[in-house]
This record gives sequence, C-alpha cells and structure tokens, in this order.
Amino acid sequence: MPVSPENPHKQYARPEFWQLSMRCCQLAGAVDVAFLFIFLMLGSPVLAWVNVISVAMYVYAYRAFSQRRNRLAILLIRTEVLVHAGLGTVLIGWESGFHYFLLMFIPALFVTMRPRGAWTLAACLWAYYVGLDVLMWYIQPLQPISSNALLGVHVFNLTVVFCMFSYLALFYVITVTRAHKSLARMATTDSLTGLFNRRHMIALTEKALERHHRCPSNLTLMLMDIDHFKHINDQYGHDVGDRVLNAVSDLLDSSMREQDYIGRWGGEEFLAILPETDLEQAAAIAERIRKAIQALVIDSDEHKVSVTLSIGITQYRAQEALSNAIARADRALYEGKSAGRNRVEVALA
Repeated sequence: MPVSPENPHKQYARPEFWQLSMRCCQLAGAVDVAFLFIFLMLGSPVLAWVNVISVAMYVYAYRAFSQRRNRLAILLIRTEVLVHAGLGTVLIGWESGFHYFLLMFIPALFVTMRPRGAWTLAACLWAYYVGLDVLMWYIQPLQPISSNALLGVHVFNLTVVFCMFSYLALFYVITVTRAHKSLARMATTDSLTGLFNRRHMIALTEKALERHHRCPSNLTLMLMDIDHFKHINDQYGHDVGDRVLNAVSDLLDSSMREQDYIGRWGGEEFLAILPETDLEQAAAIAERIRKAIQALVIDSDEHKVSVTLSIGITQYRAQEALSNAIARADRALYEGKSAGRNRVEVALA
C-alpha cells in the first residue's frame, strides 16, 4: 500500500525517482501479500480479496514503470492507496491504522511537484483524510474484527509506514548528498580534463599562501604550456586536441605528489603549486614531467600524436601578491618558448 514518491505531471523527474517508485511497487506488493494471509487467518475474506487486487495493481504498475509508462503506473499506485486505505478503514475501523498510508502522499507531493500543484493535491488529500475520519465517527466498521486482531493490524500498519518513511527519507538524503557532491565537483573541476579549474586553483593557492604566512616555507609555482597546440587543432581537429589535453592532464596529475595542486589554468596551460619545495627540487620535478610528456604518444584514429611541454618555474616571495608570482612564472614560460620550447625555465629575478 505505500505510495510512490513520483508525480506523473513532472516530466523532468530524475531517473532515480522512477527507480524508487519501482522499489516502492515491490515493497508495497510484498506488504499486501502479507495482508492477504493476515486477513485469511482473521477470517475476513473481503479484505483478503482486496489485497489480491492490490497486489495485481502493483504488479501491473511495476510493469508499466519498466515500459516507461510512468503516468499509468502512478495513477494505479495512487488509486490503490486511496481506495485501499478507505476500504480498510470503513471495513474494520479507524483504529486499524490504514489511514496512515495516506500521509505518505505528503512528502511525495512536495518533493516531486511544483508548489502550486503540490498544495492543490495536498488540500484534496486533507479533505479526503478528514472526511474519512469524520465518517468513522458516525458509522460502525462494516466487518469488525476482535480487539486483539485490530491491535495487531494497527501495529503492523504503523510499523510499515514508519519503515517506509525512514526508507524514503534515507533515499532523499542520499540523493541530495550526491547532488551536492556533483555540484561541488562541477564548481571546482574542469569539465574536459577533470583537473581543478582556474577559480579553484586560485582558492587553493590562497589557502596555501595563508599557511605559508603563518609558517614560512618554500612554495613553488609551476606554469606549463603544451607547445604548438594550435597547430595540433588545425591539423587534426579539435577532437584530437581534446584527447591530447586529456592525455597530458592525466600524466600531469599522476606526476604530482600528494601535497601538490594542479589545475587547468586556461586553454592548453596548466598551473601547479608545490608546497615545501625549493627551486632545485621543482626543477627536477619539472624536468621529469617534461621528459614524460615528450615520450607520450596519443593514439587518435589513424594518427599518433606527440607533444612537448614548456615549463616556467618561480619561487613565491614573502608577502607578494599571488598575481606577481604567476606573472613571473609566465615570463619564465615565455622565455622557454622563445628559446626553442620543450624546456624548463626558472625565474630567478
């Protein structure tokens, strides 16, 4: 009987919601199978047959979800919950707790619908719920069961609703957490290479500088640029150029130490921040990277593309602006380009 959290009017719903709806069909069908045996044991064949119909509706709704007939599936689930809750209440009484299942519509409506539509359906649900409550003040259950059996049904329904609410809450927490992580990843990484983007590199570098100011130590900046990258794009096309960027990025990322930061600075340029590293150590690291890039061969359809890398290195100077240090590394990089490319150039002044 538990309701799926989906809304047939929301065509932009994420696939996870449809998957959850299918799981709800399975769980609800299992609950109704349990009800079938419970009411057979209690000698209530009418309610037993109601659960047979309910199981059939959930099976059909599950098949509809599998065939992407989501509107039909949601209609079946909502109809089953509304009718089953109403019949169960009228037949054996308000104390049975069948009305609890109606409450599961509320979070589903507001999570999956636009506010106006959600409030409208919530008002209709409130009217149905209150009407059912008021009705049971004036009529006696049509097929009453013993007080002990009624208590058992009540506890069973309460337990099922409690578990379903917990399951749905967990699902939404996991979904929101994944969404936040995805947004954070999109905000901090370059979509093509997977390296940190320029904005995040600036943020990371500023944090490294704060630590440097509190506890001064060597901090080296390494600016790298792929040689003749425009020629690669012109000769082989931008798809090949993207593959080259990805291959170079992967190699650079794997060449960094655990404490280092590297990101795509722009176009075919990359910036690396090396904490606790002097110029001599940085030059050795840069030379190792340069040789690895020179030996790199990128397979692209019928072509084998090789590239080289020019690298400019500078040491951060106490209390200077970050932009000054980057500009100095850029000048060293330019000098390396002018001297023939595929070089490591250290900025000493």
